[in-house]
Amino acid sequence: MAQQAVIGVTGLGVMGRNLARNFARHGYPVAVHNRTNAKTKALMEEFGHEGAFTASESAEEFVASLARPRKMVIMVKAGQSTDAVIEEFAPLLEPGDIMIDGGNAHFADTRRREKALRERGLHFVGVGISGGEQGALDGPSIMPGGSQEAYESLGPILEDIAAKVDGVPCCTYVGPDGAGHFVKMVHNGIEYADMQLIAEAYDLLRKGVRMSPGEIAEAFRTWNTGRLESYLIEITAEVLSHSDRLSGKPFVDIVLDRAEQKGTGRWTVQAALDLGVPVTGIAEAVFARSLSGSVDMRGTARALPGPSGGDLDSSFADDVEQALYASKVVAYAQGFNEIQAGSAEYGWNIDLGAMAAIWRGGCIIRARFLDRIRAAYETDPATPTLLADANFAAEMGDAQDSWRDVAVAAARLGIPAPGFASSLAYYDGLRAERLPAALIQAQRDYFGAHTYLRADREGVYHTQWELPGYPEARVDV
Repeated sequence: MAQQAVIGVTGLGVMGRNLARNFARHGYPVAVHNRTNAKTKALMEEFGHEGAFTASESAEEFVASLARPRKMVIMVKAGQSTDAVIEEFAPLLEPGDIMIDGGNAHFADTRRREKALRERGLHFVGVGISGGEQGALDGPSIMPGGSQEAYESLGPILEDIAAKVDGVPCCTYVGPDGAGHFVKMVHNGIEYADMQLIAEAYDLLRKGVRMSPGEIAEAFRTWNTGRLESYLIEITAEVLSHSDRLSGKPFVDIVLDRAEQKGTGRWTVQAALDLGVPVTGIAEAVFARSLSGSVDMRGTARALPGPSGGDLDSSFADDVEQALYASKVVAYAQGFNEIQAGSAEYGWNIDLGAMAAIWRGGCIIRARFLDRIRAAYETDPATPTLLADANFAAEMGDAQDSWRDVAVAAARLGIPAPGFASSLAYYDGLRAERLPAALIQAQRDYFGAHTYLRADREGVYHTQWELPGYPEARVDV
């Protein structure tokens, strides 16, 4: 009898194929299956020599090739396709078997699926996988949610194939049901903000300082040797230094200025709104992509008047570096706040420091300062915001003058920088002794009798604005 597979992958698109190869390269016998058998054959012909693969043409054959408890990874398009695969395979499984969704599923769908399969005696593990197709092959950052029991069986395999930093796997148990996909969603939201901030830094250097793409690439390479060291800064330098082979122009100049999105950034903002968590930097990044795609509206508005212009001194690049770093810290702080709120709302008990640790390698937002974020949460796991950490607070204080100068310069020159501006406004909102929200609540009481709290005494109050002298009454007694 042929050796049974330790783990299986159904759905052999680029991500699924590379994940299966990663398992095989680490010595695990892998069952592979695809709805259309052509992709299964292609995998076996091209990469079958990399390990012990068992190819299956049918769902029944695939399930039969897996050792108990069966572990099958679903790598198909999120949504109805995932539900269809679950309905096809679940009747073939037995209690204790594990279904793993490695796609970018919405965490609410994962919670629904986990509950339904748990009632059938099956484990369902929603796994966030970051690192793109290369990460899936060479070692991604992996964020698994589900039952502890399932992770005891599955976790060692995932930790083995994950990226490693200082010998530590970029994979850890996140929490029950949809916790893994929630954390992956927020990871992607932070990614949106990070990319937007980098793009704004580029735009300010290009239009304000009149630097060429090649010169900006060199600036980014320099920044990548310091506190801004990260995968996104690294690849930005590569993109900006590349010239188009057909036209000879800088590659960035021949790419249409329309950024697309698959939805995870939007989900991050929607979930934050539901949780009452301000993620302004992430929201501005999502809206900036939407604006870039509003072609007709942008074309109509192109004739709107703007400032007379002007150039900035080359030393302004140093200010941009400060603003970029400070704004990135805000984006990460907002993302971790959302994870903290989601964990409290759904009872997940997520270790924020551990999330920072598994993002240090393999994933798209891997960056040097994630180790400092990990340390900050280890020092104070319940800190309300990373910005209150002594080290980050000191850096924000050092950066704030340059940060403000950049925001002012962008407005003066008419260069859109919503990420920088909103991050700075968030920072100032946190540090303000009093916010104008007092006036907003007073207005709400005036037109809708929505009541208010007083700053000088306990209780809930309403002012009777329609009566002479505006008498006030306590309404919570």
